[in-house]
Amino acid sequence: MPKDNLITGLDIGSTAIRIVVGQKDRLENKIKIIGAAESPAQGISKGSVVSAEDAISSLSAAFEKLERMVGQPIEHAWVGINGSHIVTQESRGIVAVSKTDGEIRPEDVERVIEAAKAVATPPNYEILHIIPRSFSVDSQLGIKDPVGMTGFRLEVETQIIQGLSAQIKNLTKCIYRTGKDIDDLVLSILATAESVLTSRQKDLGVVVINLGGATTSLAVFEEGDILHTAVLPIGSEYISKDIALGLRISIDTAEKIKVREGSCLPKEFKKQDEVKYSEVGGIEEGSFNKKEVAEIIEARVDEIMEKVDKELKKIGRSGMLPAGAVLTGGGAKIDGIIEVAKSKLRLPASLGYPQELISSLDKVNDLSFSTAVGLVLWGAEMSKKGGRGLKLPLADFKSMDKAVSRIKKLFKSFLP
Repeated sequence: MPKDNLITGLDIGSTAIRIVVGQKDRLENKIKIIGAAESPAQGISKGSVVSAEDAISSLSAAFEKLERMVGQPIEHAWVGINGSHIVTQESRGIVAVSKTDGEIRPEDVERVIEAAKAVATPPNYEILHIIPRSFSVDSQLGIKDPVGMTGFRLEVETQIIQGLSAQIKNLTKCIYRTGKDIDDLVLSILATAESVLTSRQKDLGVVVINLGGATTSLAVFEEGDILHTAVLPIGSEYISKDIALGLRISIDTAEKIKVREGSCLPKEFKKQDEVKYSEVGGIEEGSFNKKEVAEIIEARVDEIMEKVDKELKKIGRSGMLPAGAVLTGGGAKIDGIIEVAKSKLRLPASLGYPQELISSLDKVNDLSFSTAVGLVLWGAEMSKKGGRGLKLPLADFKSMDKAVSRIKKLFKSFLP
């Protein structure tokens, strides 16, 4: 199996690290998923590295598991980046068309995007993505692809996604210290959208919500363009903590109750619905009431949905997205979450599973693997475009700190 034919997606979460490897299927022109591995995450909190050594050993364990499965070393990966330090900003770029006959070439598009990039970034922040939303040629607005059109002035409206330099460097250093290369950094929720949304949903207007362990991220699309992204510092881990406090039990037992008996619909249970702690694998004596647990979960899920709706209100899309809300991520596995989302967001809602996959692995057809699969699809799309497209090449990103490449070489020299 040729190595350059492999595309790897690395999703670094606060509770788990997930890696998926895909291979280009030349006959069907699709990506075939040939390997997937999951390993508990340590040293990561809310998308940021809090202990480099723990993060490196967690990453190494996940890569080792995957390499045993695939039967060959993994050398590079598309890496998802997440965290509440991510900010978005709108920017415009204007250039004169360079050719005398006024025909717009790909070079002109690159120049106008580069002009939009010259926006004043907050101190200590780095640009992760420049996403063109629409172009205008002379006075014609709303153009999706201006290449081949004729005009004298080319403008672009872009969304610039930025992350805190220190957090980005800490994450990349940890990956380099495992001996792996980074193809590019991708905002996790954009990769998630690649795997769970259809182009029709993006055209109509949709919000994708990824319920992770420590964060909930969302992205809003309309007319095929990204309108808004946000990372909320609250996730499904908080549900487990609420259950532990409410029932005065250990966090491990609370997590087991959430996974096995968790629901956001207390109306479905009677006051007599009792379950022994031993039945869910808990060490505590006695039993718990399913209705009480559902009330605890419902309160926290309500809060998460209210925060999502607050983000939609910021852009005037609260209750106004015809394709509704698509929920994914490990936290979306809780029973009844779709009903809560429908009532709180006043939108149609559904679960977002990775779509159009060729794979014999059941594991990847899971809500918690949607980001890792999306990173593989993103990587495939970018390699088709020769590394160009909606994204900046990582070369721009790497130039921010030449020391990183020296550190990478140094650590590689220590590897067996």
